[in-house]
Amino acid sequence: VQVVESGGGLVQPGGSLRLSCAASGFPIWNYAMRWYRQAPGKEREWVGQMSSDGEIINYADSVNGRFTIVRDSTKNMAYLQMTSLKPEDTAVYYCAAYRPASGWATPLVFGQGTQVTVSS
Repeated sequence: VQVVESGGGLVQPGGSLRLSCAASGFPIWNYAMRWYRQAPGKEREWVGQMSSDGEIINYADSVNGRFTIVRDSTKNMAYLQMTSLKPEDTAVYYCAAYRPASGWATPLVFGQGTQVTVSS
């Protein structure tokens, strides 16, 4: 059981990136998903989440309107689509999966992260 993030990189302010979260060992369509990020010297920050049925999606105020969480059950993948990127979005981004019956307390699995750097 694991999730692996990819798609990070260097992007200019105002640019876009799409991060991928590849799940294996469990069916992503049946699990809730969260994205987090951690900037250097800062606490890990919740970015957004999608309920297991995909019906409820919430975002942190800092990214609301710019980031979108998407799930592709056919590929067993989740994505974080990021637009209008700002230097303050620079961080390592992580995805995590949660059992629907367990709530948000403890993830089933947490990824290793992918670095996003927003700089000119």
